[in-house]
Amino acid sequence: MSSLSRRGILSAGGALLSSTLIKGVSAQTLSVTTQEPFSFLFITDTHLQPELDAMKGCKMAFRAASQEKADFVLQGGDHIYDAMEVSLPRAHKLLDLYDMTEQELGKKVYHTVGNHDCFGVYAKSGASTQNAEFGKNFFRKAFGETYYAFEHKGVHFIVLDSVTITPDRDYEGRFDARQVNWLKSYLQTVPAGAPIIISTHIPMVTAFYTYADESPSLFKHQALSTVNTREILALLAGHSVLAVFQGHTHVLEQVEHNGIQFITGGAVSGNWWHGLHLGTPEGYMIVHVENNTVRTEYKTYGFHTVSPENTY
Repeated sequence: MSSLSRRGILSAGGALLSSTLIKGVSAQTLSVTTQEPFSFLFITDTHLQPELDAMKGCKMAFRAASQEKADFVLQGGDHIYDAMEVSLPRAHKLLDLYDMTEQELGKKVYHTVGNHDCFGVYAKSGASTQNAEFGKNFFRKAFGETYYAFEHKGVHFIVLDSVTITPDRDYEGRFDARQVNWLKSYLQTVPAGAPIIISTHIPMVTAFYTYADESPSLFKHQALSTVNTREILALLAGHSVLAVFQGHTHVLEQVEHNGIQFITGGAVSGNWWHGLHLGTPEGYMIVHVENNTVRTEYKTYGFHTVSPENTY
């Protein structure tokens, strides 16, 4: 599976529905200065697997997304379900399915690592921690580094790695020290006032705990948001951060903190391919950067689950 095949140029069709009728937070307008208008797609939490018609659903989403006028795709993580607790052959099978399906997009894809993209984390997988593909090495082999930056038409995109594997073979939301140092150094190279967009899988800032059933007390580690958010916010202070795009919780959500918009982008898989998750349907997000504003749309793509377990 070469990275070139993941970014193969193919085209396909599909019907789209506007999300503005579904959720009030599906469109936002944010202040920014750019050199040239453009659009990109934020597609997250595909959770591809052979079961639950997930491959069919993911193809439907990617074919619909391929028809959008967007320069590239920013993938928000959790490409597959699941590498954490399965054997390596199963994990490779899932990645092969994702690789084949992603070609439907026909666009350049920038990948964010998600917790489910890390191999053998849970002991029940039977994997050795000495395996060459253990943990994030599985992701790196497929997609490259877990944190990096790129520039597009005057906007600096920073893709962060929010997943830390704990010594007891679990995970938590955390930006490790090496990455924090890298981010500090990178931000020093960004011109004053230049707009920045960030991608992280596990949310940095979220209101999810206030309306979801998943209380932090249910988890051994802080898994639904990042532990050291304040450390990252301190580095971002004084920079023109347009927005932080987030995944993981499968909801549409916008929270503003200190002038930064934290936008959680729903999920292609909805409720893990079981329908609505807390009212959010299966979908993907279009981000328009134009006329000194950023406007987002969340679009559904007509998938019908074979095993409905809607939550609201």
